[in-house]
Amino acid sequence: MQFDLKAALESIRLPATWIGLREVTETSTTRYVRDSKPQSNSKSHTHGVMIEVLANGQFGYASTNHLDLANIQLAAERAYQQAIAASKWAVYAFTEAQRPKATGQYFSPFVKPSDLLTAKEINELLIEICDTLHTSDKIVKTSAYTVVTETEIKLASTNGSDIYQKFLLVSTDYGATAQEGNIIQSRGDNGQLARCNQAGMEVFERTEVLNRAKQIGEQAVELLSAEECPTTTTNLVLAPDQMLLQIHESVGHPLEIDRILGDERNYAGSSFVKLSDFGNLVYGSEIMNITFDPTVKGEFASYGFDDVGMTATREYLIKDGMLLRGLGSYESQVRSQISGVASARACSWNRPAIDRMANLNLEPSETPSSLNDIIGNVERGVYMQSNRSWSIDDYRNKFQFGCEYAQLIEDGKLTKTLRNPNYRGITNQFWRSLKQIGDRTTMEVYGSPFCGKGEPNQVIRVGHASPVCLFENIEVFGGAS
Repeated sequence: MQFDLKAALESIRLPATWIGLREVTETSTTRYVRDSKPQSNSKSHTHGVMIEVLANGQFGYASTNHLDLANIQLAAERAYQQAIAASKWAVYAFTEAQRPKATGQYFSPFVKPSDLLTAKEINELLIEICDTLHTSDKIVKTSAYTVVTETEIKLASTNGSDIYQKFLLVSTDYGATAQEGNIIQSRGDNGQLARCNQAGMEVFERTEVLNRAKQIGEQAVELLSAEECPTTTTNLVLAPDQMLLQIHESVGHPLEIDRILGDERNYAGSSFVKLSDFGNLVYGSEIMNITFDPTVKGEFASYGFDDVGMTATREYLIKDGMLLRGLGSYESQVRSQISGVASARACSWNRPAIDRMANLNLEPSETPSSLNDIIGNVERGVYMQSNRSWSIDDYRNKFQFGCEYAQLIEDGKLTKTLRNPNYRGITNQFWRSLKQIGDRTTMEVYGSPFCGKGEPNQVIRVGHASPVCLFENIEVFGGAS
């Protein structure tokens, strides 16, 4: 029997100020091929409801995947009792204003539907990708991995919210590992599972993915004979696939308002940013413009509404280098008195929504500025691509990141390939050293399915887009002893 969310909401009998139901249905198919041999073909399905109750100025939560009216009532009662208990220890009294009425729909874009390719056709392509990755006998491992996810979210509330959203998401990861003696190098497809989009089967266009696979295999072998990245302070050019990680760790997490308020301190850490910094802190150079934008077509974390019903809008978090706005939901905004965004997100039906990133993007330059233009302005430096390692402190301040592939820049030209490239910095100093940004032709969109936060833990999808960027006076180093 089909579950009726609105009927379930109407059936609940509680003396609550407000009640909201969020129904989530999700199906994921995972396929993994290693060394041209299928390793995994799995499918998961989950379906349940989160009940959110406002009583005595506090929100309470309970969830169930037993979708009948009796169990919905029991879950709602648990949420109500939780809210009543929490009110004795409240740090802030919330009202229905934090859950305004919202109605509408959102559908993620795609060209080719998820059922256009059969399981056999996808597996055959993944095997062919592995074969193509094997460009040399020095390749000792190849892999091709994909996850296709279909998600439906319905939200209804006692004050009239009625939202429906449907998502089709595809993540792919192709990689090759090469070895010669005691030297081992790996190259992937722009970093681990960085190719994440709201899209359809068009991401498996055969010629395109095989061309990428061939380059991945060739570069893995190339790295075996490359020189170590030098240890020096120099100009650093970062490709968009590494800016993905840079934006995520040194902009996204520090600006989460619940983290700044201390809610995440014992698990995910705090932030060097203070509430008084909003409107006052020069976060980066004047060419730094960061937007929170769930409206970008096809980016991994696009949506019409967050998971409590707040309408998604494009907002500047940082404009002309100045910190303006945080990543905070309605609750965090009223607690902090800081402007936020539609960022209350949950990873599943059995998790409450908390402050999260979605699409966090560095805006491109309006002045024509290609990759060649940026490289041409550098007398000496290093160009790095594709993240492979990261380390950052609990305040999201001091960091050290490693990349898969690099090239030396000499007299405005890319010359030698470098292996084991790394760089380090301090967040504000680093972003204030941003000297040049590429134009829209250098802009690339990536994402990650692996952003973790919260207790109990929530692993959520995020999107990041960026042009090529030039930073000056950055510490870089390699793996040489």
